[in-house]
Amino acid sequence: MKSVALIALVIGSAAAFAPSTNQRQTVSMNAVDRRTVFGQIAGAAAVVVGAPSIAFADGAVSKATIARSRGIYGSRVADLEAAVNAGDFGAVAAEKNAFILFNSGAYAKNKPKQAEAIAGTNAIFAAIRGKDKAALSSAYKSYIAANDITPMQDVTTSGKNAGQGFGGDNDYRARTKAGAVYQR
Repeated sequence: MKSVALIALVIGSAAAFAPSTNQRQTVSMNAVDRRTVFGQIAGAAAVVVGAPSIAFADGAVSKATIARSRGIYGSRVADLEAAVNAGDFGAVAAEKNAFILFNSGAYAKNKPKQAEAIAGTNAIFAAIRGKDKAALSSAYKSYIAANDITPMQDVTTSGKNAGQGFGGDNDYRARTKAGAVYQR
């Protein structure tokens, strides 16, 4: 092993001190007319002016983020059904952020529908402030129906549909009741 390294070192140093066989090429300046130069400058300026428009793309709102919002926060809202039926105002009020995040995420591109969802949320929290169980139940049911909210499927071992859930760590269902993976 040492002899191979020594031979490589000797060959490398010999190649470094060997005379160069290629000849230097002469440099010549090509004459460029004014029209060509200004055309190149205008093309570069167009690229510089047009490049910032690429940054206006809204990558924060996509089908995936809308599905994530509907899945995660919609499921949290749907899971409040037992609390609403029991008249537990505190449990519903504790999930206020789920309503806000659902409204802003699920309808990020549909402002009229988002306004309707916010109005439904306001009706729910008006019933909570008034401690009106019947109004809470009615507002909650209309909110669920108007926004087509369904809970995530429970695939945990203690859930109704025990089995494997999601398929990857980047899926929005990971770390939820729909993302349980059975391990031995």
